[in-house]
This record gives sequence, C-alpha cells and structure tokens, in this order.
Amino acid sequence: MQLLAQRRVALVARSAAQRAAIAAALQPAIRKLAAADRVLEALRAHPFVAGIAAAALGFLGPRRLLGWAARALPLYSLLRRSR
Repeated sequence: MQLLAQRRVALVARSAAQRAAIAAALQPAIRKLAAADRVLEALRAHPFVAGIAAAALGFLGPRRLLGWAARALPLYSLLRRSR
C-alpha cells in the first residue's frame, strides 16, 4: 500500500511539472487565444450576425470582404467613441 502512495505522489508531482511546462510554452499565445475566445463568445451571443458574416464571406470572397472591413473599421470605432 505504501508503494502505491509513493507512486501516486511521484505521478502527481510529474503531472504538476508537465502542467507548468505547458503553461510556460503557451504563455506567448495567451493574449491571442483570449482575443479569439472573445470573438467566439461574441459569435455565440449573436448567431444572426455570424450568419450574415458567413454569407458575406461566401458572396464577396475573403479578399473583397477584408477590403470592406478595413474601410468600415474606422467608421465603426468613430461611431463607438461618439456614444
């Protein structure tokens, strides 16, 4: 029984070290992952807008849609600041 307890302690320590190594390796990507998480959360909260965006992507194509978005973003931020 004592051998099992010692083995368990060793495995718990090993898994803690592995979790720490994974967290250290992912540290540079945490900001990007958080931004992607916010975008996905917004899409889940507004499925109609997500559907419109998907339809626009299919209709216009990614290159033209990106150009439109680049022109619309300053307007959107200006409107948002004016509130």
